Amino acid sequence: MKPSDFAKHLTDYLSSYLPGQRGISPNTIKSYVDTFRLLLTFCRDVKNIAPERMSLQKMDADLITGFLDWLESDRGNSIATRNQRLAAIHAFCRHLQTESPEHMASLQKNLCIPYKKYAKLQLGYLSLSDMTEMLAKPDLTTASGRRDLAILSLLYDSGARVSELVNLRVRDLRLDEFPTVTLFGKGQKIRYVPIMRKTAELLKKYIFENHLDKPDRFDDPLFVNRQREKLTRAGVTYILKKYTNDETVTPHVLRHTKAMHLLQAGVNIVYIRDILGHASVETTSIYARADVEMKRKAIESVSDNAIPEVPDWTSDNALMEWLKELS
Repeated sequence: MKPSDFAKHLTDYLSSYLPGQRGISPNTIKSYVDTFRLLLTFCRDVKNIAPERMSLQKMDADLITGFLDWLESDRGNSIATRNQRLAAIHAFCRHLQTESPEHMASLQKNLCIPYKKYAKLQLGYLSLSDMTEMLAKPDLTTASGRRDLAILSLLYDSGARVSELVNLRVRDLRLDEFPTVTLFGKGQKIRYVPIMRKTAELLKKYIFENHLDKPDRFDDPLFVNRQREKLTRAGVTYILKKYTNDETVTPHVLRHTKAMHLLQAGVNIVYIRDILGHASVETTSIYARADVEMKRKAIESVSDNAIPEVPDWTSDNALMEWLKELS
């Protein structure tokens, strides 16, 4: 059977264009693959369109809107996930405008499908005392406890994404007078993040204990599991859950926590943007807004009873006459 135009363009897009021409990270490509896997599942199970019969002509605005509604109603996906799937479809449609211009009108209708608005969850982060308490919990008399402390300390201190942490190699650490960690972020962007000397000392001891200080070990994963394999995202989450009873605390919350602590310490938001690896300072500004909102609520909580009663100066005839003379 001859491949359909949809199959040809989607295969080239995922296997050649995204990784080759755009340099998109494997994690992002995996998310795109999941989106189109679900789209084809919807077409097969709901629209009775077999995957091999799917075409660009059939990928119209009605089909995509139905798919997005199906994600929410049948699969129980959140609006944020729905919008993420739509973003992947939008990106594919923008690519197709030059690859398949005969479908331009339909593609542009797809690009006009709006993202669904929703109330975003409040930014979660830990107080300095809560973070200190968590880092005091690992049992330092055991090798696993010392490893866990090194992981949690570096995850917090660097503000790294969990995907960046698990991909670290030994050579990505510089633990001399000015300790830094080299992180490989979204879009394969590299950034160098300074870490505290206390964290550096923990990492030095961890590297020495695990014999990672030899030149032939410099390309080894920095953190491994009991099977001596590279630690996974799920593994980091499991480690974090051992030291907190709050189900809302995830590895990403530690990233938020670092950003908020830097902001509260008076660090310029531009520097925070660079540490977190945000493409725009506008993304980083969510921490500033969260901090301002927190301060506003604190002020309101102590000042509700302190606001004096404002007199009705309009009832003061003498004052009104004087103001009229001035005007």
